[in-house]
Amino acid sequence: MLYLPAFFRHGGKNPFGRGLQCVCQGIFIDTKNRSVYIKIQNSWFCLAHWRKKEGIVVMTDKKAAALAAIDAKAEEIIRVADYIWEYAELSLKEWKSAALYCETLEREGFQVERGICGIETAFAASWGFGKPHIGILAEYDALSGLSQRGGSVTREELTAGGSGHGCGHNLLGAGAFAAALGIKAYLEQTGHSGTVTLYGCPGEEGGAAKAFMARDGLWKELDAALTWHPEDVNEVATGSSNSCIQVQYKFTGVASHAAGAPEQGRSALDAVELMNIGVQFLREHMSDKARIHYAITDAGGCSPNVVQPRASVLYMVRSNHVSEAVELQKRVDRIAEGAALMTDTTFERKFIDGLADTISNFALERVLYENFRELGVPSYTEEEHTYANALAATYSGSDALPGVAAENDAAAREEVRILREKAGHAMNDFLAPLYQGDAFNPGSTDVADVSWLTPTAQIHVASWPNGCPGHSWQNVSCDRTEIGHKAAIHAGKVLAAAAIDLYENPGILDEARAEFEQRTREGYTCPIPEDAVPTVPDLG
Repeated sequence: MLYLPAFFRHGGKNPFGRGLQCVCQGIFIDTKNRSVYIKIQNSWFCLAHWRKKEGIVVMTDKKAAALAAIDAKAEEIIRVADYIWEYAELSLKEWKSAALYCETLEREGFQVERGICGIETAFAASWGFGKPHIGILAEYDALSGLSQRGGSVTREELTAGGSGHGCGHNLLGAGAFAAALGIKAYLEQTGHSGTVTLYGCPGEEGGAAKAFMARDGLWKELDAALTWHPEDVNEVATGSSNSCIQVQYKFTGVASHAAGAPEQGRSALDAVELMNIGVQFLREHMSDKARIHYAITDAGGCSPNVVQPRASVLYMVRSNHVSEAVELQKRVDRIAEGAALMTDTTFERKFIDGLADTISNFALERVLYENFRELGVPSYTEEEHTYANALAATYSGSDALPGVAAENDAAAREEVRILREKAGHAMNDFLAPLYQGDAFNPGSTDVADVSWLTPTAQIHVASWPNGCPGHSWQNVSCDRTEIGHKAAIHAGKVLAAAAIDLYENPGILDEARAEFEQRTREGYTCPIPEDAVPTVPDLG
């Protein structure tokens, strides 16, 4: 018996718009990934897959009912995604977005706690009782300067200088919401013991709410945490990432006439420049994987004939391990002290945020991958392919091979190349092979701090055309289309199906916990000081 993807099974809209009467143009059996693909209307779709020595995988009735519940709420999920897209609120200012989620979740029967861990726009929405306790992570902050008309293939600002969801967090949150709805339906219909909590996590782009929650021990209450992120590829994410710490240094000097009485002045801008020079010399003496970035946030004014009495600089310190980042940050602090001594100025150190490096969990990743394979990947209409192809023509790199597997494994790279050729268009409508080896992403995420306190795993779902640059207007455009909507719904289904496996099979959680304990045996070094509060840098 074949498992048909959810859009065939649960009465949702057929992507072809003609019921189930579709002409099969071809069939492809991928023996390595044990998958069966069919070609309909010039596009390939994963029809089924089988486990080794077990035959075809069949979706259980319990999972099917949970996925049907997500399909039944599709309009509500998309409504939330589109409203969050319109709000486009910046980090730690997501007041409308958080309120929308809390009100919607309460209507759906969840118990909602607002302002968790002292963060105004954070929340926790729970349903169920007892163990296992599975957490689903949602984000909903936008990026400045990326206002963009949805569905457009040209740069069109909706609001001059406004914000936009260049990282797809309107979809991320909606997909997490969908997962929570599906898991709730499962727990409600089966009466199985277990709790699901959807965590509203603001400030991922700046503010690192999950790390502040980690400092307060929130994630320790979970048996596992699952999440997803919009991307240009369908895959299970794995590997480590950079830890990151942001600190702003605000120097204060003495104003004076730069020509008439320079000896009476004490330049705060000199202090910033000397600090930057000191850090430049530090670069030779730090780890190869460490990175230090900076931005001068206040140069003290625009009058060169005034000794600048104030100036500030924002530093971002990264390293592959959080403990190393904390030590490197202390060295940067000492350079700031030296710059103040050299210029006879003073400074205020303002902690902004900090993130750990990510801890993988192969046991959870395998569960996500099996369910991803069972469900297949989103499919697209001819109109959606035309839009995606046109959007891909607006940036370079649309011919790149996507995904962590292609980046780190030669055999997987060749497989992805063949799958890209089969696709024949900009959207990656295939599941990239599972990779569980060494991998490193030089970027940073506060999901990492969750992964230090409970077993954590995440997936990527194709929400944009291949190679679409991160934090771009193209992403914002695509986030407000059916391509983005399909990604959010599909992500919710994969997460919900995987979570059901965790409720049904405690042994998987035991395996994930044992792996987690081994990987985190050195203990979590929290990059957030005890007295720090979530904040954003001062500008000007």
